[in-house]
Amino acid sequence: MTDWITLINFSIAAAGFLLALLGLTLALINRTMEQWSKRFFTQLFSLLILYVGSNLTGQILIRYPNAVRADKIMLFLESLFSSLLLPLLLCYMLHVCGEDIKKSLPMRAAAVLWLLYFALLCITQFTTQIYYFTPDHVYHRGPWYPVLLITPAMTIFLSLMALIRRRKKLSARQFIAFLIYLATPLLAILFQMFFYGIYAIVLGTVLSSVFLFLFILSDQMERFAQTAEENARQRASIMVLQMRPHFIYNTMMSIYYLCRQDPEKAQQVTLDFSSYLRRNFTAIVREESIPFSEELEHTRAYLAVEQVRFGGSLFVAFDTPCTQFRLPPLTLQPIVENAVKHGVDPELSPLHIAVSTREEKKRILITVEDDGPGFGAADNDEPHVALNNIRERLRMMRGELKISQRPGGGTRVTVIVPRAQAGA
Repeated sequence: MTDWITLINFSIAAAGFLLALLGLTLALINRTMEQWSKRFFTQLFSLLILYVGSNLTGQILIRYPNAVRADKIMLFLESLFSSLLLPLLLCYMLHVCGEDIKKSLPMRAAAVLWLLYFALLCITQFTTQIYYFTPDHVYHRGPWYPVLLITPAMTIFLSLMALIRRRKKLSARQFIAFLIYLATPLLAILFQMFFYGIYAIVLGTVLSSVFLFLFILSDQMERFAQTAEENARQRASIMVLQMRPHFIYNTMMSIYYLCRQDPEKAQQVTLDFSSYLRRNFTAIVREESIPFSEELEHTRAYLAVEQVRFGGSLFVAFDTPCTQFRLPPLTLQPIVENAVKHGVDPELSPLHIAVSTREEKKRILITVEDDGPGFGAADNDEPHVALNNIRERLRMMRGELKISQRPGGGTRVTVIVPRAQAGA
């Protein structure tokens, strides 16, 4: 074997070993991956480390004359570990499809094929008909060598058929990931047939496993994000449905008394309250972001009702020149409601709330300030449920919510929305 082939093979094995080690590390530290997938990739990359490690060790040991039969032992281990990769993948694929692995016909067939391969591999150690090493550690294929490849080829074919038949049970990303994993070793085998002596199958197997990991991880992260978004939306819906009974009762009583004292004002309050309710319940079914102008009108309607209830105890100022952007529904209104709820007190001075917007570099800032009693350390450590919900939904669009003390007393809440994520 020429020196350049030796160098290529050693580089392939070393790179494959490092990739497998990196994959195992990522699988172990990943927290978003579901438990079954985490267990599968931990086992997959552990097998790859043993497989490529055997290949790498064999390449090193054959250079030492005293390493008796090291070449044959390492090749046996290498072949044994690599043979477990396909049944492991089939097991995982069937699990993803929701099938009972123990009762699965493809899994039973794969187990039988693996047992046949293992038997052939053991027989190989006592014959030169399949493969053998010369005293000077040179590897040679025997006349029966193709027999050893029959069971792995049948396992790949079996897995491909199982994958195609179950494609409708998989997401597009999962199907492509499994297909790449099965096709890459086949391509590597074809390559190795034309370039004898180069361990293309080693690198191909590791790369296909890394691609599988990345595809499955990205698919699960996307589904995790969708689930988190759905949970946040449901919590927002519950928050809307759990509107303060006292607020509704007091608003209705205010309208009742205004009907006699100031009918025109009663009509306006009824209109504002109806607008508030309509926008609140509309927000339940809104999954996408909404124009800021809609959220602003929702907030104005709410504050108009509260100003009638509290009279001279609540004053509001708006400075919103920047309105051409989008944000999650029920973002601004709950922040303002939180300020009113914790800031208006008949025994204290009137509450002043200022709502403003401005554009800063590549982001938009919405600020809600009040001169109320402010918040304590406990409030900062354990924000209200509504604010936590807003923070979570903003995070999904790479936004941010900050709560701080206002200079001079009171509270300042800042909503940051990236301009790239907030196109109107």
